Amino acid sequence: MQFVTEFRDPEKVRALRQSIATQVAQLGASATSPIRLMEVCGGHTHTIFKFGLDQLLPEGLELIHVPGCPVCVLPRERVDAAIALAEQPDVMLATFGDALRVPGSRKSLLQSRADGAEVRMVYSPEDALSLARQHPNQQVVFFALGFETTMPSTALTLLQAAQEGISNFSVLCQHITIPATLRAVLEDPDQRIDAFIGPGHVSMIIGLSPYDFIAREFRKPLVVSGFEPLDVLQSIWMILQQLQEGRCTVENQYRRVVPDAGNPAAQRAVDQVFELKEACAWRGLGTIPHSGVQLRDAFAAFDAEKRFTLATEPSDDDEGCQCGDVLRGHLKPPQCRMFGTRCTPEQPLGALMVSSEGACAAYYQYRSRQHTSVAS
Repeated sequence: MQFVTEFRDPEKVRALRQSIATQVAQLGASATSPIRLMEVCGGHTHTIFKFGLDQLLPEGLELIHVPGCPVCVLPRERVDAAIALAEQPDVMLATFGDALRVPGSRKSLLQSRADGAEVRMVYSPEDALSLARQHPNQQVVFFALGFETTMPSTALTLLQAAQEGISNFSVLCQHITIPATLRAVLEDPDQRIDAFIGPGHVSMIIGLSPYDFIAREFRKPLVVSGFEPLDVLQSIWMILQQLQEGRCTVENQYRRVVPDAGNPAAQRAVDQVFELKEACAWRGLGTIPHSGVQLRDAFAAFDAEKRFTLATEPSDDDEGCQCGDVLRGHLKPPQCRMFGTRCTPEQPLGALMVSSEGACAAYYQYRSRQHTSVAS
């Protein structure tokens, strides 16, 4: 298939839907004892709700919507650190648009900009480096966010900055990793997940082998999926096929984009610039070992935390916000007592409502009004 419309073909959707229903019945799943699948990427969550895929699936299948949205797991203290940098004299802070509205302990970066701080929205780290070239008398700090998908662009930008000797550019690093997070989710004693719909964009960089432990140690299938409706449905079908056959392997549904080995050139750039941290804090999930990266000593001159003095304290989420329970798959967004009342996209209380990929934003956007599914 070559065109988007082919990945949204209602006849193919109906055929897969029927096959999935047959598989679920053969596996003996029911509404009271469902097969629970976790879609790791927020992009999948939005596909599921936008096209009504969750309403097409049989009762014996439950989808869990966590934790693959880097803005959604951005700790308040890291937002506070970015604000503290932006409010220093002669500092310009640049970051992605979603990060501007994430609440810190006192305010967001957007509110800090309204108060007079020099905060710029950019589309890439190279944009931030261009700002450093254009403003040689200011220190430009790029607030670097994202999973393995965006790490290569930050790494390549730092390599370019080093090559050019740009001394007024640095990075506040908040890059995080998916595999260690999935391990933490699987080690949660209160969690019951039968299989994973794996992230497509992350896997495009890292390949399939980093997920091997999920099948080997935890005996759970994982299928890396694309983002169109037929991609997601076919990935679910492939998972159920594994469960029927008693297999636990890592499979690749998204072969048109994801090589099994990932992108070796991107991996080399990341390895040259970054190293794993001992531990990393995640909003709503606590501290997860080896789930974040930091700049290697060779790039210490570009590390904003070493260039500037930052004094921020760990901060819990707002009292009553249940983003942590949603991220762990213990609650659905509408079950949060703040959902749609104190917490809305216009005035988000939790990060899951801020991000365009957040589960709460998806529920709010696609379940607060009537919509037509792809197979109707």
